[in-house]
Amino acid sequence: MPDPGPSPLQSGLPTAAAPFGTHVLTRTHVPARIGGPAAAPAPGDGSGGGPVPRRAPQEPAAVGRPAPALERILRGPSGLGTASLHPVRREEPPAPAAPAEGRPVPGLYHHPVPEPDPARVAEVDRRIKAWAVDEVQACPPEWEDQFDGFCVGRYMVACHPDAPTVDHLMIATRLMVAENAVDDCYCEDHGGSPVGLGSRLLLAHTALDPLHTTKEYEPGWVESLRSDAPRRAYRSAMEYFLQRATPSQADRFRHDMARLHLGYLAEAAWAETDHVPEVWEYLAMRQFNNFRPCPTITDTVGGYELPPDLHAQPAVQRVIALAGNAATIVNDLYSYTKELSSPGRHLNLPVVIAEREGRSERDAYLKAVEVHNDLMHDFEAEAAALAAACPAPSVLRFLRGVAAWVDGNHYWHQTNTYRYSLPDFW
Repeated sequence: MPDPGPSPLQSGLPTAAAPFGTHVLTRTHVPARIGGPAAAPAPGDGSGGGPVPRRAPQEPAAVGRPAPALERILRGPSGLGTASLHPVRREEPPAPAAPAEGRPVPGLYHHPVPEPDPARVAEVDRRIKAWAVDEVQACPPEWEDQFDGFCVGRYMVACHPDAPTVDHLMIATRLMVAENAVDDCYCEDHGGSPVGLGSRLLLAHTALDPLHTTKEYEPGWVESLRSDAPRRAYRSAMEYFLQRATPSQADRFRHDMARLHLGYLAEAAWAETDHVPEVWEYLAMRQFNNFRPCPTITDTVGGYELPPDLHAQPAVQRVIALAGNAATIVNDLYSYTKELSSPGRHLNLPVVIAEREGRSERDAYLKAVEVHNDLMHDFEAEAAALAAACPAPSVLRFLRGVAAWVDGNHYWHQTNTYRYSLPDFW
C-alpha cells in the first residue's frame, strides 16, 4: 500500500514554527528552572508572552485550550516570507471530530484531537501486525484478539501528527509494541512476576544498549537475544530506530528506557513486600515507570533532531518529565476498573491515595484527577516559559510534538473501550 501521505497536524499546543534548522541556536542558554515570570524573549523575537497561570484548585478542570500566551508563542512566525517555516500551514486548527466511542473522565483537563487519518491507521496496523506475528514472533495466535484490541495504529497516528511518512510512524509503533511485550511478559499479564525481574530486565536492556564483551562470550549473549519474544522485539525495534535516529537520539532513548526499567523494579519490590508507598513515593516511581520514552523520541519520528545540548537543559527536561507524568496518570485513571478486576492488588494513584490518605474510593479517584490536572497545567506553563526563553525553531517544534503526544495519549485511552471503562463515580 502506498504511503497515505502527511496527516493533519494537531495539538494542545497549537501550530508551531517548524522545520528545524540544523542545530539552530544550539548554544542558546535555557534557565535551569523556570518559575514565576517567563524569561524575556530573545532580542528581536517579538513573541512576547509569559507563563500560563495555574488554574485555582477549586475551579473545575475539563476540556480546554492552552492559555493565550502559550498559543501565541508556539503558533510561530507569520507574515510574508514565513510560510516555509511550517510543515503544514493552517489558518485555524482543524475542528476536532467527535470520538467514535468512549467518554473522557469527567473533570479531566485535556485537549480533544481530530480523528486520526484512517488510511495511515490502517497501514500502520497492517505493518505492525506483520512485524509482531511474522518478523519477531511476539504475538502468538491466542494473543491476537488482545493485540488487535490495543489499536496501536490509532494510538501512534494520533500521537505523532507531524510524522512525514508511515515509515517514520513505524519507528514509534515498533518500540511501543516491544515495550508492551516486555511489560506483559516480564511484569504483568502474560507470565510476568516480580521475582527475578531485575535479571530479565537487565538482559532485555542489552538488546537496546548492546553488550561489549570478548569474542569468546559474545555468542552466548547474541543467542540470548533470540530466546524470548520481548528480547526479539526490543532488538528488532531498536535496529529500525537506529536507521533514522542520530547517535545522540539513540543514547537519549536508551537512557529513558533505563529509567523505565528502574521504575519497573521499584514497583516489583513493593509487590514482593506487599508495600503500599506514600503518595509522593508512588509519584516518584511513576516518573520512572512512565510513558517518557514515547514523547522523548518525537523529533526522530518527526524527521528532525532537537540538538543534544538543548535537550539536556534542565528546563527542557522538566517539560518532558511533566508531560510524561501527566500522560502516565491518565493511564492510572482509565485503567482503574480494569486493574481492580484483575487478580491481586494493582497499585495505581487512586488506590494509593485511598490507602494512604484514608479516602473513599470515589474521593481518592477524584483526587487523582486533580493531581493529573495540576501536572497538565504545570506542563503547559513551563512549556510556554521555555518557548519564550528559547525560541529556537527546533525547540518550538519539539514542544509542540510532546504536547501532541500527550493529547493523542489521552485520546487513545478515552476511545479504547476494548481495554478501558470508567468507574461509576458520577
